Amino acid sequence: MLVKDKIAVITGAAHGIGRACAKALAENGARVALLDLDEAALGSAVAEIGRDPSRLLPVTVNMLDAEAVVAAFDRVKASLGPVDILVNNVGQGTREKASSFQVSQADSWDFLFSICLKTTILSTHQVIADMQARKSGKIVNISSDSAYIGAKASAAYAAAKGGVISFTRSLSREVAADHVNVNSIAPGYIKTRAMDQLPKELSAKALTETPMNMFGEPEDIANAVLFFSSEMSRYVTGQTLIVNGGRWMN
Repeated sequence: MLVKDKIAVITGAAHGIGRACAKALAENGARVALLDLDEAALGSAVAEIGRDPSRLLPVTVNMLDAEAVVAAFDRVKASLGPVDILVNNVGQGTREKASSFQVSQADSWDFLFSICLKTTILSTHQVIADMQARKSGKIVNISSDSAYIGAKASAAYAAAKGGVISFTRSLSREVAADHVNVNSIAPGYIKTRAMDQLPKELSAKALTETPMNMFGEPEDIANAVLFFSSEMSRYVTGQTLIVNGGRWMN
């Protein structure tokens, strides 16, 4: 019970990594708010977690709608209490629009920066004042190893995820004296819906790029999130943990 009775919020919690994070935190004692646009999948996630429904709060919200995000966090605070743990997981690539930067379009850049970076900043803004006032809090931002390796067919995606890492570092310095830990995780190839959509030849190439010769599971990221969300990481802040089977090594 590493996060017993802590109030946790996970964005993009209905599928994949977000769902695995919600399950891991709930199983370790947290009361969890699951934020996502997919209402049906949120219901499925709550059913899968199968814990006391009073300890789970599904919130249907479009994370690109700033007013809706503010309202969602207000609802979480009113229903569960001040947030102890925030996992900024929501994000998306544009693999269906993958292209050289030369032919990429501004609408794609705007979307990637909004969904990957702006949602992280906006969600964090909703909880940071309470965390600083209480001298306690854990913020975990989900980046990507593309920020290190470079995403050949999506420079804007790599830039947005790199921005998540820079935001993590800067904010961690600002709030360290208030004992608020801010860290990030950079996943590699993880078995999610996005990976399922990769053409077979690209999936095979991704496997050869990974020294462990395997793809990660959402639970591999959830385990890292649990570490950063608990007191096991009390003296760790401003760091990015790369979880990618050795595809990139610091």
